[in-house]
Amino acid sequence: LIVIFVVFYFLMIRPQMKRAKEQKAMLESLKKGDEVITAGGVVGRITKVADGYVTLEVARAADGRNGDQPVEMHFQKSSVQTLLPNGTIKSI
Repeated sequence: LIVIFVVFYFLMIRPQMKRAKEQKAMLESLKKGDEVITAGGVVGRITKVADGYVTLEVARAADGRNGDQPVEMHFQKSSVQTLLPNGTIKSI
């Protein structure tokens, strides 16, 4: 019974704890200008970082009077899944 628990710990629990620790470190290191993918699949560039939220620029809206206006969306930090290398998003 003890051997089964040890095997279960090394194959299931420990890798999951490691992934959670890496995800938490990534969320804490988010800064303005980082390019990310959210849990819903939205790709964008961070324009603002608050305590529990981030603001992403996801597109540019062509407005005849004011030029290009950024389209921004607000997300909870926990919804950010992946940090992309800078320069990945070229169309924003």
